[in-house]
Amino acid sequence: MCRRKKYYSVGQLNGMRQTTGQKRLQTGVANADSVLNGGLLSKSATLVRGTPGAGKTIFGLHFLTATDEPAVYINLGEPSAYLKRTAERFGLETDHIEFLDLSPSGSEFQGDQSYDLFESGEVETTPLVEQIRRTIEQKEPTRVLIDPVTELRYLAPDERQFRTQVLSLLDFLKSEGATIVLTSQAAASVTDDDLQFLVDAVISLEATADRRTLTVPKFRGSDTRRGPHTVTITDSGMQVWPSLDPAAHYRDGEIATLSSGVDELDSLLGGGLSTGTISFLTGPTGVGKTTTGLQFLTEAARSDQRSVLYAFEESKRTMFTRAESIGIPLAEHVEEGRIVIEEIDTGELTLDEFTHRIRTEIEDNETEIVMIDGVSGYERAFRGSNDPSHELVKIGRYLRNMNVTGIIINEVHEITGDFRATEHRVSHLADDIIVLRHVEYRGELRKVIGVLKKRTGDFESTLRTLEITDEGLTVGEPLTNLRRILTGTPDWNDD
Repeated sequence: MCRRKKYYSVGQLNGMRQTTGQKRLQTGVANADSVLNGGLLSKSATLVRGTPGAGKTIFGLHFLTATDEPAVYINLGEPSAYLKRTAERFGLETDHIEFLDLSPSGSEFQGDQSYDLFESGEVETTPLVEQIRRTIEQKEPTRVLIDPVTELRYLAPDERQFRTQVLSLLDFLKSEGATIVLTSQAAASVTDDDLQFLVDAVISLEATADRRTLTVPKFRGSDTRRGPHTVTITDSGMQVWPSLDPAAHYRDGEIATLSSGVDELDSLLGGGLSTGTISFLTGPTGVGKTTTGLQFLTEAARSDQRSVLYAFEESKRTMFTRAESIGIPLAEHVEEGRIVIEEIDTGELTLDEFTHRIRTEIEDNETEIVMIDGVSGYERAFRGSNDPSHELVKIGRYLRNMNVTGIIINEVHEITGDFRATEHRVSHLADDIIVLRHVEYRGELRKVIGVLKKRTGDFESTLRTLEITDEGLTVGEPLTNLRRILTGTPDWNDD
């Protein structure tokens, strides 16, 4: 078994180099800190912008509750009672947060009974800033949220005054040792370009009918991971699912041979599959693609290698039943944790959630083999996502970079007839292509198997018969006397 070494992604290393000596603050949003290479920089100002319903306030609540140190929430939109109920719904504790309610219905604002908070030309003398100053000096917060800062625009006499007031306010908060998050209602009718210029970082949240996303278009002093990244909001709060960047990951490892446990199949492959490569098992329905893939997984399990199978086509129960009927001890290896099977239904996950699962298996659990069964089911599951085929190519590149062996089950629809290796735009991803076919010969339907392509070594160019019986998978002798096998109707050559 090839033991894996601890590794750091390229993004993590860049973040470490660029922010040496600079304190990072966690956002409290699951996985968001990995996009930010560790979190927000201390004593910085970050603008979280987005359309209504994109999750700006929830992001801000996570930021304030990520620590039990004193924090101040300057709420200019929703009243404090509503915000506390929202935090409670997501299980976020707010006892350490001081809510400075300057919303139209807030008690602090009603005490002043006026919207003329920015009448003075000097920021230090305005009623709003005086209220904020007193609160900050009393509570000495390490984190401050202004939600939404765009409300202040309507209280300023002009745009210049608004920018001056906001910049002065940010300078004051930073001088008091606070890290600031501001939220902005992004809309075509109201630009926030000036705010993006004033802050140190910008996080954009977007919500469409199909997907929520997060991108980081600006971050002074550090690299970030390019997006967009999927965002989900559940009863547990907000979570970010970083998009997969294969180039950001690399791990050395020994190049070895993965045996199928069937000598004749290994002979076809010149000894077996090379580790760290992507192999396609391609053919029509019922020809034995998944069974052949399971043969490699169970043989690897005997050597104490961990595999994960993502099942898009059939249930785990069906796989267990079929494997048991042909003598493959799949259930035993699953029970002992050497093989993991995850069933994935259509609409259950986003693509970014799926790739995150793959990364967790490899980087946290030292999984050495990943099998995807199969391409058609994968594309159906992520039909609403942006170009699932392109994402599958990225998954393959990531597996290669991490020296993980990938087995991908690919179905072609013609049971017999003219040969076609794949009907998808992903065949260029394959290092190896193993072809399985139905053929009609002398009134019988038979199966044949052969190797169309192998990048990492020599292989046998003949085709062999394939049988799947209650004794397992059997590969016969080379079919040297048959011609036109790939047409589906071979001829016997007696010469």
